[in-house]
Amino acid sequence: MNVEWKDWYWTVWEDNRRLTDRVAQAFVDAGAVDEKPVHGMRSFRQLMLEIWGIEQIYARGFAKEDWRWEFLPESYGTCPIEEAMALGASIREETRRLWPTISVESLTKPRETPFTGDSEMGGVQLLTYALENEIHHRGQGYVYLRLLGKEPPAFYLRTDSKERDL
Repeated sequence: MNVEWKDWYWTVWEDNRRLTDRVAQAFVDAGAVDEKPVHGMRSFRQLMLEIWGIEQIYARGFAKEDWRWEFLPESYGTCPIEEAMALGASIREETRRLWPTISVESLTKPRETPFTGDSEMGGVQLLTYALENEIHHRGQGYVYLRLLGKEPPAFYLRTDSKERDL
């Protein structure tokens, strides 16, 4: 593995996060961030809190070797959505700050999984899980929005540049 992979992954993660943020904003605009249109499923707010929590532990873990699993405060499950969205933005800003400090060695070193501690994974596997988990939950958001009669954002618009979006 080399630094090019790390740069590539960061670009993919950022592009995906911009899309996930657009889906979250569609829920905010629809006043439906706490709706559960499918019985037994979590609200999109709850899905976002999970995505942000995983990001927080992984960024801190890779940068500082601090792998404590700490749930985000329960208050973010019921606070005004603007406050929760600000939390997500602050976690992303912290990740942006930490990412350049993460060594390639940290990304290749096998370690116990932070959630269960019962198996070893490399950093690439952990980051793949984080991204796939985000994509999975974003897909749930698309279904939720459609069930609520709302048009979700185009799934292929991942960047801020209109040229790259075409």
